[in-house]
Amino acid sequence: MALLIYSKNHPVADWGAAIAKLAPDLDIRLYPEIGDPADIDVALVWKPPPGLLQSLPNLKLIQSFGAGVDGILADPNVPRHVPLARIVDGRLTVGMSEYVLLHVLRYHRQMETMLQNQRNRTWRWLPPVDASERIIGIMGMGTLGTDAAKKLLPFGFQVIGWSRSLKAVDGVTSFHGDEHLDGFLKLCNVLVCLLPLTPQTRGIINRRTLSLLPRGAYLINAGRGGHVVEADLLHALDSDWLSGATLDVFNEEPLPPESPFWTHPKVTVTPHNAADSIPAHVAPQIVDNIRRLQKGQPILRLVDYERGY
Repeated sequence: MALLIYSKNHPVADWGAAIAKLAPDLDIRLYPEIGDPADIDVALVWKPPPGLLQSLPNLKLIQSFGAGVDGILADPNVPRHVPLARIVDGRLTVGMSEYVLLHVLRYHRQMETMLQNQRNRTWRWLPPVDASERIIGIMGMGTLGTDAAKKLLPFGFQVIGWSRSLKAVDGVTSFHGDEHLDGFLKLCNVLVCLLPLTPQTRGIINRRTLSLLPRGAYLINAGRGGHVVEADLLHALDSDWLSGATLDVFNEEPLPPESPFWTHPKVTVTPHNAADSIPAHVAPQIVDNIRRLQKGQPILRLVDYERGY
């Protein structure tokens, strides 16, 4: 069985080595060394070039490198009759919760102001805000959002969540559906976006929705760049409606040098590394799905093409 590995963001040789260690019988091919496209049974990919998957006539399984699959579904010619599977990685979940906690606490403890005071050699006491007075809103209550919400609760924050369908998480007030989005946003002192990117969620953070946040709120986007209308976010920051934004994902990646986000005084930029999978941790999932394919068993962590996750 032949496995093709393609990614611009991942060290494909490391992934190939981790998979080969568990399945030495696999014929592993690293793009662009495809060989005969008809040989390829499984494609392990991240943001593949348009038409690549369609060019593999005997493809039986598309496996994403991560939890998100929007980079695969962006290809209008992706062969939708082929099963598409994603990764569910416990370490990735922990990493995302670390990222969310880090930046929520930065804003809660007013670290940017204190760092500026240090640069100005200004000794100024800042009145603390009780965590119980901060409402942290998480958009996207899947595996990542639910874990982040649970880890915020012990700090005493009020945690609320919004998702397409109702999710029940102890200690978290849940909102769902378009009819409850506005009410959710009006409460958020810190808005955390961990949504999957779908046609329904693209551009969901825009001038209208940002205007619903309380004045002085913060945004943390570790979902996808396509969730944010970047010009609208810059307007909200420049007009002092928002106090700050932490952005791990962007409409164009790598972020172009001319982007105003690089130098904006209210923006923290990270290079799409809020959470990532380690090959040795995730390779067993990939190999397991390949073995299931060989044995005719159900593939795990399948994606619904219509929903996009």
